[in-house]
Amino acid sequence: MATLVAPEDFSPGEDALAINKACQGWGTDEKAIILILGHRNAAQRKQIRLAYQEIYLKDLTKQLKSELSGDFERAVCHWILDPVERDAVLANEALKKARPDYRVILETAYMKSPEELLAVKRTYQFLYKRSLEEDVASHTTGDMRRLLIAVVSVYRYEGEEIDEGVAHSEANILGDEIQGGALKGEEIIRILSTRSKTQLIATFNNYKQIHGTSITKLLCNTINNMGTDEDTLSRVIITRAEKDLKEMKELYLERNSRSLDDAVSSETTGDYKAFLLTLLGNQEF
Repeated sequence: MATLVAPEDFSPGEDALAINKACQGWGTDEKAIILILGHRNAAQRKQIRLAYQEIYLKDLTKQLKSELSGDFERAVCHWILDPVERDAVLANEALKKARPDYRVILETAYMKSPEELLAVKRTYQFLYKRSLEEDVASHTTGDMRRLLIAVVSVYRYEGEEIDEGVAHSEANILGDEIQGGALKGEEIIRILSTRSKTQLIATFNNYKQIHGTSITKLLCNTINNMGTDEDTLSRVIITRAEKDLKEMKELYLERNSRSLDDAVSSETTGDYKAFLLTLLGNQEF
């Protein structure tokens, strides 16, 4: 379930006026911006952007970029984008970092349906005049390049059927080919890039039963060593607040013995903290 708390009735024109007022004068009223945008869903935010453009003949994203700063500015400007455009922007930013954050590409490939991934790729091409596959190839090397190109290129089957025989067989294949935590071998890439989510879960469960360890933890450690963690907190909250962040909060608490709200409170400050807590459903903001 979503953590976002958005009103059913709202006026995009009034919100646009209030945001513009918050940007006037000597200082920006960040709290007013959080109060509005932190409680609007994707469709409502789109209407606000359109209303702002119509009233002030200005792009709201550019206006907020000029008024806000730091992590808060990046979080707000990512949040107000259409979800598909945001995914494309996040993928591009992840690839252009000094140390590319491969997890963003994997999240895009595995968290989206085939149709959603295709929409992200089309938007990426429109925004950057290059395909996502081209940029993945340009900013990655070796086995990780082969894996990432494969997972963003295929049209993955999304059915609920599971073949337990295949799951057991491919769990053994993964065990034979995974060496020292590396993502090596054509079979690994084939399995990770072509199997449905439900089939992969079955395979990973079989792997744990056979080898006594979690393959997801092994894969995460491999990928984490190659990427950067500086934007993960913000990205997860912003991209999941309208989908399944409530379940992710429960999983985070189970695995870390602390709430995600506590993690945000201790690891962020100021308006950035207030904004993320708002998206987490904290009623104080």
